[in-house]
Amino acid sequence: MKLFNTLTQRVETFVPLEGNNVRIYVCGVTPYDTTHLGHAFTYASFDTLIRYLEFRGYSVRYVQNVTDIDDDILRKARELGVPWDELGRRETERFLRDMDALNVRRPTFYVRATDEIPHIIEIVQQLIERGYAYVSDGCVYYDVRHDPDFGVLGRAIGLNDYNAMLAVANERGNYPDDRRKRDPLDFVLWQAQAPGEPAWPSPWGPGRPGWHIECSAMALHYLGEQLDIHGGGADLAFPHHTCEIAQSEHYTGKAPFVRYWLHTGMVYQQGEKMSKSLGNLTLVSDLLKQYSANAIRLLLLNHHYRQPWECFPADLQLASRQAALFEEVAALAAGCPAETTESSSELRAHFESLLDDDLKTPEAVQLLQETGQAALASHDVCLASDVARLLRVLGLRY
Repeated sequence: MKLFNTLTQRVETFVPLEGNNVRIYVCGVTPYDTTHLGHAFTYASFDTLIRYLEFRGYSVRYVQNVTDIDDDILRKARELGVPWDELGRRETERFLRDMDALNVRRPTFYVRATDEIPHIIEIVQQLIERGYAYVSDGCVYYDVRHDPDFGVLGRAIGLNDYNAMLAVANERGNYPDDRRKRDPLDFVLWQAQAPGEPAWPSPWGPGRPGWHIECSAMALHYLGEQLDIHGGGADLAFPHHTCEIAQSEHYTGKAPFVRYWLHTGMVYQQGEKMSKSLGNLTLVSDLLKQYSANAIRLLLLNHHYRQPWECFPADLQLASRQAALFEEVAALAAGCPAETTESSSELRAHFESLLDDDLKTPEAVQLLQETGQAALASHDVCLASDVARLLRVLGLRY
């Protein structure tokens, strides 16, 4: 199997660190609003990857976080007049319901940032002692000037110098006017308590973890010092994942922190990236009122996980027709005995060749569509069964 590694910008043969055991971490949601199609694309893509790895005989240990304490959550909670932790629980449950509906399986460990405070403090303390972080007015910052390797993932995606990285970091909330920093590109590991905000005790005073450090803490705690795959949306490669590499490798002393970095393409609406901040959202819950879960999942699978795309009504109509076709195939398949046939071996080999090549799900769906049409035309119940079996590998309910 081969996967495109964002860090090396190459398609590489996938070899786990430890036999057939695969350790995967995917950045989760900040639960202050509803689940949109961009979320669904990322988590359905990684769910499909994990299902396929298991189909190929790997054992997968999968961790996903929930950022349940964050500036956005606190702001939204104030706007709504509800407790921040109640908002986080409510939106987390809504997200999980949407993912359950799309047959996106829950990870081995689904971890809240607020449950990892002691481990986060331990990592931050070690980074301070090793000279990679400093305390300033109750905050702790990572010292990028002390780390000559900082930005390796950012450079891989074209941010080739300090100014380019700083511009993107500021655009994504790095707070350049924070005078407590030694360098504008330094990022917060521990944030001092502001008036009225929740806080936890620490050696540097009451506060809460920074965004980047929580993912390192969870990954290291539940998966170990080195991971096989780490993923998320393409917009997380910098600064979030770049910061994770720096803090994790200097805490553990081991490199690489991650063998294969995978990033999903952005989903667009009316020419702009779909995001909560812009409000240009196609919500999963709204789509589920009009389309079947299989149709929505097929919409996602019809786009390669690395490619950006825009959601058009015609795409949903195509996915609905595919879902209806596969319903007919599954109904025909009910009459097939369980044993494997020669045709299923050929179909499986073709199917595997596509997914082994950087998870080419659009081509795999097309293969199964054409094979399903042939099975219906010839009333070949066993060929239909072969198709239904492989549809389930893609996470479709047939």
